[in-house]
Amino acid sequence: MAMNYSAKDEVDGGPPSAPGVTAKNRRPDNTAFKQQRLPAWQPILTAGTVLPTFFIIGLIFIPIGIGIFVTSNNIREIEIDYTGTDPSSPCNKCLSLVMTPCICTINFTLEQPFEGNVFMYYGLSNFYQNHRRYVKSRDDSQLNGDSSALHNPSKECEPYRRNEDKPIAPCGAIANSMFNDTLELFLVGNDSDPMPIPLKKKGIAWWTDKNVKFRNPPGEESLEERFQGTTKPVNWLNPVYMLDSDPDNNGFINEDFIVWMRTAALPTFRKLYRLIERKSDLHPTLPAGRYYLNITYNYPVHSFDGRKRMILSTISWMGGKNPFLGIAYITIGSISFLLGVVLLVINHKYRNSSNTADITI
Repeated sequence: MAMNYSAKDEVDGGPPSAPGVTAKNRRPDNTAFKQQRLPAWQPILTAGTVLPTFFIIGLIFIPIGIGIFVTSNNIREIEIDYTGTDPSSPCNKCLSLVMTPCICTINFTLEQPFEGNVFMYYGLSNFYQNHRRYVKSRDDSQLNGDSSALHNPSKECEPYRRNEDKPIAPCGAIANSMFNDTLELFLVGNDSDPMPIPLKKKGIAWWTDKNVKFRNPPGEESLEERFQGTTKPVNWLNPVYMLDSDPDNNGFINEDFIVWMRTAALPTFRKLYRLIERKSDLHPTLPAGRYYLNITYNYPVHSFDGRKRMILSTISWMGGKNPFLGIAYITIGSISFLLGVVLLVINHKYRNSSNTADITI
């Protein structure tokens, strides 16, 4: 028997369903969103609106870029490479010594004084802290002072999870490869013995890391007793409870350790090592003159063709020395202003020719 259905059925999704089957309506809901009735704004681009935008962007970005670039150039910075691969380097003798502390000294001169607080960094090159397995090789519960994780570290720490049948604290490849060179700075006077520059080792880590993410195991005992039953990482000279004599800067809350555990995104990076605080407004923090850097050379980098360096730098309101941001602002502003000029000339030329054609017709 033939069956007929109306156009309305076609719209609603076809003929009526067989008995016992629920018909499915394919029509969208009658809402402003599904029926595309939402209010919209469609700008009409004309020469009168586009050209001022290009000029405004150029006039704003270029002065900002110049200001940032000048500010960056006013930051004092000096970088000393002490890898020792150059045969004439004082640290060359340390390359042949394996697992033996070596001390070398590098002389340098500051041509201009460093004002304000000065930051001392150590820098490494060709060190890929962003490798996926390296980044995962840690136990955050252990670093937060969890006693169960202290004696049973995460399997992510393999192969630096246990040693001599004892759990490693802190476990993982990141902690095992911690930077352990010692850097000391001296000012060479004209008629006196070298004067050591006081280096502040606290206040170099992020507040959230120091007070939230890293904690020592709880307890009233000494720190050594709280770490009893664990062993030091394979490449460390001392256990974690002997990183510093200051109890507020020892164990998992040691700031050198915390700074190292925040992995870098690029293979060439620098990490904050010490602070040199300004003592007087009348005298520069580091006056111009002769200095020498005393290095206890412990950290090997020649096996992966890496390089080591020490950086002294001041800062400004925008941070450390980085001319890229200023150059980027100046470049974008210049391109925008140049495009505005080109479009203005094109508009002026073709608008006049269009008016002339209308008059001829």
